[in-house]
Amino acid sequence: MNKELSYIQINDYTTQSGFQISTLQLSYQLFGLELGTAPVVLVNHALTANSNVVGENGWWKEVIGNRKTIDTKKFTVLAFNIPGNGFDGLLIDNYKDFVAKDIANLFLYALKKLKICKLHAIIGGSLGGGIAWEMAVINPDIAQHIIPIAADWKSTDWLIANCSIQEQFLLNSKYPVHDARMHAMMCYRTPASYKAKFNRSVHEELKIFNIESWLLHHGKKLQERFQLSAYKMMNHLLRTIEVTNASNWAFELNKIKAQIHLVAIDSDLFFLAQENKETYKKLAESNCNVFYHEIVSIHGHDAFLIEFDQLDKILRPLFKS
Repeated sequence: MNKELSYIQINDYTTQSGFQISTLQLSYQLFGLELGTAPVVLVNHALTANSNVVGENGWWKEVIGNRKTIDTKKFTVLAFNIPGNGFDGLLIDNYKDFVAKDIANLFLYALKKLKICKLHAIIGGSLGGGIAWEMAVINPDIAQHIIPIAADWKSTDWLIANCSIQEQFLLNSKYPVHDARMHAMMCYRTPASYKAKFNRSVHEELKIFNIESWLLHHGKKLQERFQLSAYKMMNHLLRTIEVTNASNWAFELNKIKAQIHLVAIDSDLFFLAQENKETYKKLAESNCNVFYHEIVSIHGHDAFLIEFDQLDKILRPLFKS
């Protein structure tokens, strides 16, 4: 497997806000079969993840790999780094000049440069799923399957509110990444998840509740590996998912030629299952190629990184050879 970062140079790109970029190096990684020899699966990463989806340190290694749900012995797996995520060293200070649609446009441009005309699937969780939606509407013929997981085609008021609070931490806290991450974990999990995990237990050494110790640990862990400007960029993009603001949004989404597989989580507090159900019901009125799947879990938004057996049952039929 090729795990090295590769780069595509993008010249003279103008963002949706009118900001002009003379040169941008978009990084990516390839896994599995050699490009051009097998169907290609594009994986769009989530907020704090990156292009490293496979292998020992791969953030989705339980789903993608040799004989896994997405089998790297049958597919070429491609993953881009969202510009500014820091994994490739690129940081973007003027993050508000970008929106999710810009990332979708950059990814689509890169696919052309790689001479990929048709993908077997675009799959992504959370922010990555939102970008998958954006790509599919910009280019309705780009893939056979669109699979947004724990995601939506728009940033809801609830999501925008949470991202706004995150930004206040990132702008004003003494330990911005640490404190923002602690708050974020309250959105990624659920009260039931925390009760099952901790049940008011106490950390004897620290003399605090274990839930407090756990949150502090996650804040410290992200602070050590994620740079402030990267967090600002990713958090901002999350609040800008807007495939369309048209009142007849279903008409716009139904332009997508691919099979659309909405994968929601029943307890998700971030991208609500109800929003996905409403999208499915509306699209299904005139589109027989839209499907709704639901992961049942107490763990909330993070269930797409936990409930791998359920995810496998949903995805495996879509990735048969």
